Amino acid sequence: QVQFVESGGGLVQPGGSLRLSCAASGQIFSRYAMAWYRQGPEKQREWVAMMNPAGFGNYADSIKGRFTISRDYAKTTLYLQMNSLKPEDTAVYYCNTFESPQNWGQGTQVTVSS
Repeated sequence: QVQFVESGGGLVQPGGSLRLSCAASGQIFSRYAMAWYRQGPEKQREWVAMMNPAGFGNYADSIKGRFTISRDYAKTTLYLQMNSLKPEDTAVYYCNTFESPQNWGQGTQVTVSS
């Protein structure tokens, strides 16, 4: 069973930066597109960034130009570099496969506030 362990969240002021990490178990990294998702207060979970096994990345319009997704195959770890953070980025962030996500981890809380 694939498991995801997200880390790196915290409290940051508007305009600040954070780097999230997601350690994944199993054989998924070399086979599947991976993605970051987030769920803000009283909102549905939404996709924010994805990267396929070839290294092609794509981003939701709301974070384009501010966030960068990357993956380390040797460490089977997915990253999300978040810059120029805004209060509306406050959410619990999760990683999972881009297609048919399942077995959600606990996520990591990101709070952007002054």
